[in-house]
Amino acid sequence: MAASGEPARNIRVGVIGGGQLAWMMAAAAEYLGIDLWVQTPKPDDPAVAIAAQTLLAPITDIATTARLAKQCDVITFENEFIDLPGLRSLSLDCFYPQLDCLAPLLDKYDQRQYCQKIGLPTPPFVALDGKADLPELAARIAAVGLPLVLKTRRHGYDGQGTFILKDADAVAATWQQLGYPPLMLEAFVPFEQELAVMAARSRSGEVRVYPVVETQQVNQVCQRVIAPAAVTVTVAQQVEQIATRLLSTLGVVGLFGIELFLTAEQQVLINEIAPRTHNSGHYTLDACETSQFEQQLRAVCGLPLGSVEMTWAEAVMVNLLGYETATGDYAEQRSAIAALPNAHVYWYGKTQSRPGRKLGHVTLVTDRAQPRADIDALIQTVESLWYPTPA
Repeated sequence: MAASGEPARNIRVGVIGGGQLAWMMAAAAEYLGIDLWVQTPKPDDPAVAIAAQTLLAPITDIATTARLAKQCDVITFENEFIDLPGLRSLSLDCFYPQLDCLAPLLDKYDQRQYCQKIGLPTPPFVALDGKADLPELAARIAAVGLPLVLKTRRHGYDGQGTFILKDADAVAATWQQLGYPPLMLEAFVPFEQELAVMAARSRSGEVRVYPVVETQQVNQVCQRVIAPAAVTVTVAQQVEQIATRLLSTLGVVGLFGIELFLTAEQQVLINEIAPRTHNSGHYTLDACETSQFEQQLRAVCGLPLGSVEMTWAEAVMVNLLGYETATGDYAEQRSAIAALPNAHVYWYGKTQSRPGRKLGHVTLVTDRAQPRADIDALIQTVESLWYPTPA
């Protein structure tokens, strides 16, 4: 693992959340001489296996976070499903990303408003705050048009809480079925490509932006990532400018994942912002000078940021998603995938499979750019080894 700057020593980093994103920090933490302390609710959560110490408690257990803070130099986050008011009540300055930087991003509507405020491009959007807004539903739908995307404003991930709807009756019915929670409605974007980028900002204000990647979603869950994306220099510059403006305006210290749409007119629009490491950056473990996980640790610990350059011409990341409700480790399938040339398989150690659950991923790297047909064939090979053949 190559990166610039001297490794840290004897630093304790607390991580709120113990899933695979925390688990994948392990190699970088060891390289940098960092001990990871993890707050997570379950003893079989992936990061428990690699943590120097584990505090078993829900991630919203503020008393436990206070204990974590006494033991650690800094605290960072694996996910954004946090109790922000509770964390603020601790009056601590050890959190990175900073709590004030997370505040405008945790609610999807607030996130859209913040992007609009600082001049970043987004699809048209409106809010529904609750059942009291029901008489305004028709007008709010008209404001964004149909079809539209209905999103719950908190705690959605991997497509959960997101619905693409074609008519007003479907919008009304879906909101009712959800129990009239706060929502955001936004215009459906008939995109040419879905893109993503990872970007980091240091305590000194340096911003480094990784290559733009293409993401492919299936049932609104990221299934594949191709790095770098086949986009024009102008589009890549748009993405870099968006990422740099966002992180610099926030003044954030940490690493963000930004998902984007590319329209037929070559305009880039923000889809969603994740204030943490992200699925679309997993390829960096094997294909970049500095992985996204090392970069996050470097940023929050006050170390120089590492190079974001790719070490291979191209990389493909394929998520190994659950396709059944079962218990098992799928050793035979993983072994077959690992035997592919330049394949790197990551298995998260989850014993329970269910449809759509992220059980692991594989990255395949190449030393020269491949025709798109060859990339698609490589993806098909992986997926044919992972998913059962239809009867």
